[in-house]
Amino acid sequence: MDFGRIRSTREGRRVREAAAGKVSWKRWGPYVSERAWGTVREDYSPFGTAWDSFPHDHARSRVYRWNEDGLGGICDEHQRVCLALALWNGRDPILKERAFGLANGEGNHGEDVKEVYFYLDSTPTHSYMKYLYRYPQAEFPYQRLIDENRRRGREASEFELVDTGVFDGNRFFDVFLEVAKAAADDLLIEITVVNRAPDEAALEVLPTVWYRNRWAWDEGVAAPVVRAGARSRRWAAFELEHPDEPGCRLYAEGPDELLFTNNETNTERLWGRPSHTPYVKDAFHEYVVHGRVEAVNPALTGTKAAARYRLVLAGGETRRLRLRLTPRRYGRAADPFAGEFERVFRQRRKEADEFYAAVLPRGLSADARNVARQALAGLLWSKQYYHYEVRRWLDGDPTQPAPPPDRRQGRNHRWKHLHNADVLSVPDKWEFPWYASWDLAFHCVVLAMVDWTFAKEQLRLLLREWYMHPNGQVPAYEWALGDVNPPVHAWAAMRVYQMERLRTGKGDREFLETIFHKLLLNFNWWVNRKDVEGDNVFEGGFLGLDNIGLFDRNQKLPPGYILGQSDGTSWMAMYCLNMLNIAI
Repeated sequence: MDFGRIRSTREGRRVREAAAGKVSWKRWGPYVSERAWGTVREDYSPFGTAWDSFPHDHARSRVYRWNEDGLGGICDEHQRVCLALALWNGRDPILKERAFGLANGEGNHGEDVKEVYFYLDSTPTHSYMKYLYRYPQAEFPYQRLIDENRRRGREASEFELVDTGVFDGNRFFDVFLEVAKAAADDLLIEITVVNRAPDEAALEVLPTVWYRNRWAWDEGVAAPVVRAGARSRRWAAFELEHPDEPGCRLYAEGPDELLFTNNETNTERLWGRPSHTPYVKDAFHEYVVHGRVEAVNPALTGTKAAARYRLVLAGGETRRLRLRLTPRRYGRAADPFAGEFERVFRQRRKEADEFYAAVLPRGLSADARNVARQALAGLLWSKQYYHYEVRRWLDGDPTQPAPPPDRRQGRNHRWKHLHNADVLSVPDKWEFPWYASWDLAFHCVVLAMVDWTFAKEQLRLLLREWYMHPNGQVPAYEWALGDVNPPVHAWAAMRVYQMERLRTGKGDREFLETIFHKLLLNFNWWVNRKDVEGDNVFEGGFLGLDNIGLFDRNQKLPPGYILGQSDGTSWMAMYCLNMLNIAI
């Protein structure tokens, strides 16, 4: 790694500008989850059965309380406005708006995403991003995937999408989504559709923009609006307006149709009760798949909108669609897809190449460089806006039915202080669409290769008062915030500090000192809570064997028994050494 070369690249300068607060290059990014259904946050059931409380079948019709999901989704850092792909091959029973997978009780190895998609590229500031979704031309085998995996036992392999034969003969579409930032808040978007089959095939593409629903949970909160704007022979515009926030404008080049609805729950479909509005979240599904014209708003207004493209591609043909999301304060563009559009895309691709040429070792083969770069892209794409206010979740919202009384003594009830609403590095935006404290620590060491500012911010964040428990415990993950993860935070902080010092010649001691003081609280929590006999043999939690230990740690041990763990004791020995090194 050549630090001098990294600093001199345009992307290196953008990273420094963002760190110094000069330009908000990271305000927009891939912060939309791949899955928001089946999570603890969306579970308002009496018994904490999250997968059953909010299943995939509800996701197209039911509004999320805490955060959104989508295919290749991008949004602002507070997830006010989201943009993602929606697709239909003319055969599927539902509009493809999010990744499908099996719930914990359906997969023979537990929860499992059953899609094929790739995070191909990203710079640290997301000035350039590239994503690929592979969509079968045959009907998507939803029920077959459920039935076959449910039939198989734990000793059998998982039955994957490729095993169904839907990709045989290259009968699929490759749908690429690329984003290049002309400015920090001016996003140029290209959707490239490739028919990999030898025969002609049809595909509907619906780039969809919507506001996250923040108005349905309190009385008197003003709702935003998305409405049809100016239109020329070449493009059409959506106007996004909010009474309390700056608006933006989405341009779509050459759409066949503009569709509008509201990001509101279809209570009639789900529970047989009249919906709050005739135009609900699943309107585009109803309109495109079932031809229900009355499902979309003829007034061309709502809180969710899409540009509809009906494509028929010859065998091997490629088609490109272009969009542009830009602040309304810039004014209306005479031609938002003029020569600048192509120039910016070429420039951002070139800058991404230059940045990774400086980051990756020179001696790597071309194939190894591609693997390393795409691995980093996977980490950078796996940032997610994560919102969870435990006290509000326990108490419920003023406009909604009260949660069951049992939950007040149920999951996470001892974490009422926790109030998360940040962009966080997550292990996987479908299978683990929440942060896990020890996973995040490992992520930060790798992320420091390209953006140690973000790595330091993440490590600091988990020790802030609205994350860390007053008793010193670090939150584990949303299924059990009070579970015990290996104490790797001190190790990660020291590694990130050393990496920055090695590359810049100067370590950030203020960061290290801040981390150290907070970790003293956490260290004391370990000594007082997890060494009950005071003999430096520690116990509890996911401490190396993860969830394949010999004992079910969710069950209480018989009276008089303690589960002392060699791995927990080893982690604590390392923790002592890490803290000693930081202190020195």
